[in-house]
Amino acid sequence: METKYIFVTGGVVSSLGKGIISSSLACLLKARGLRVTIQKFDPYINIDPGTLNPYEHGECYVTVDGHEADLDLGHYERFTNVHTTKANNVTTGRIYQSVIDKERRGDYLGKTVQIIPHVTDEIKRNIKLLGNTGNFDYIITEIGGTVGDIESLPYLEAVRQLRWELGQNSLCIHLTYVPFLHAAKELKTKPTQHSVKQLQEVGIQPDILILRTEKDIPADMRRKIAQFCNVAPDSVIQSIDLPTIYEVPLKMHEQHLDEIVLKKTGENAEGEPDLKAWLNFLHKMDHAEQTVSIGLVGKYVELQDAYKSINEALFQAATYNDRKLNLVYVHSEKLNEGNVDEKLSGLDGVIVAPGFGQRGIEGKFTALKWCREHDMPTFGICLGMQCMVIEFARNVLGYADANSTEMDIKTPHNVIDLMEDQKSVTAKGGTMRLGAYDCVLKEGSKAARAYGSTHVSERHRHRFEFNSDYRDSYEKAGMMCVGENPETHLVEVVEIPDLRWYIGTQYHPEYSSTVLNPNPIFLDFIKAAIEYKNQNK
Repeated sequence: METKYIFVTGGVVSSLGKGIISSSLACLLKARGLRVTIQKFDPYINIDPGTLNPYEHGECYVTVDGHEADLDLGHYERFTNVHTTKANNVTTGRIYQSVIDKERRGDYLGKTVQIIPHVTDEIKRNIKLLGNTGNFDYIITEIGGTVGDIESLPYLEAVRQLRWELGQNSLCIHLTYVPFLHAAKELKTKPTQHSVKQLQEVGIQPDILILRTEKDIPADMRRKIAQFCNVAPDSVIQSIDLPTIYEVPLKMHEQHLDEIVLKKTGENAEGEPDLKAWLNFLHKMDHAEQTVSIGLVGKYVELQDAYKSINEALFQAATYNDRKLNLVYVHSEKLNEGNVDEKLSGLDGVIVAPGFGQRGIEGKFTALKWCREHDMPTFGICLGMQCMVIEFARNVLGYADANSTEMDIKTPHNVIDLMEDQKSVTAKGGTMRLGAYDCVLKEGSKAARAYGSTHVSERHRHRFEFNSDYRDSYEKAGMMCVGENPETHLVEVVEIPDLRWYIGTQYHPEYSSTVLNPNPIFLDFIKAAIEYKNQNK
């Protein structure tokens, strides 16, 4: 079959969940045996979100090929089990950079470079890039931002042109908001009507409307919306608030979203998607009665999207261990020797979050010292693993001033440091180790037992490394370097075998955890936390 293109736009307000709707549709189409991928076009001018503060844009997600991407790509992978790459996330910055590079090379043969056709052609080229591989039946393209935003206009114009070029091989899904006015006790459809009108003004007629709502929208109101918006009544679907995002695919299927998409693109809509594994996950989630309490120690804990992939990986692991997750956020800036016992003693396990910079790092050291001395299951990720190394150096090896050169360039005990070949690089991201790398785990280590293998591949996003000059000192004192990169021999995993579960990974295992394939080391961490809880009742 020819590749079909589905464009997902949003209206009225941002943060309606275009990524979750796109992921849910992809999940359903994939469950029907179709080859599906999703891409996100972000209208900001940054080249990628790698230099964005989490307060600006939430988590930065990393793909297997080392691209720093929008957090929606995490949802795409968690819902579809399909790896994304640099081609799945494009920003306005990338588009303009490519156009300007072509202009400097003379590719436009001296013509005046304009938004139309040059920028829109570049957007169209990127949209169709994945389709040209022949690997996919459906490509779902989420257009970031809200219809009416100035920065989204070139993307919408590119979509308008592609709708004409692709014909029945494309359709547009518009996600909009139907607010409930509590004072009037009424749902209001006018914002949706205006949003569709704005879309029509740029030449795009949506084929399917998905109405984000907190209250059930009556059938007659949906018919009214269909009539005013030139959409078939059976193509107006509601997306009501649910307890968890993982129920959204089922609600979309109940309203025949996948069937409607197949029919509108000229494909056979008979049969049902195979959702057995997904339903099994939801069954476990719904029937878990006991709770496991995990403390997440970080400096961005007030932001719900800053540690999105870790949150979801923990939730998945708890579900598969037949537990409800009670995730307790512990602000590392506010953690000290005086309150650490009060903050951590009621937990079953602690995860020390990744990050960059000095802020909040002393609180992480305090948490790790407490966890190590109380033998609580503890998981350090990236900077969290580096903090494990520094805390151990200070309080076990006796190097009171040990540090990372990221925090103290003059530290006499640089147990975490840049590699020599990185020290001359000054570009942002230039010294970063990004994407999937192989790791060989020591036979018999807790990490190897967790994975059920001595060879793994996980994704990285970091600049500083464990300083191998100190490796012997650590191992003699009881912290073992049990995972390393087979080519560079850089240390990837540390653990203290004498403790019940105290493991740090330089890589980010949360990026590869999905609904149908939860990451093994998260599963093992939660299992250890459950055992700890049972022993300490």
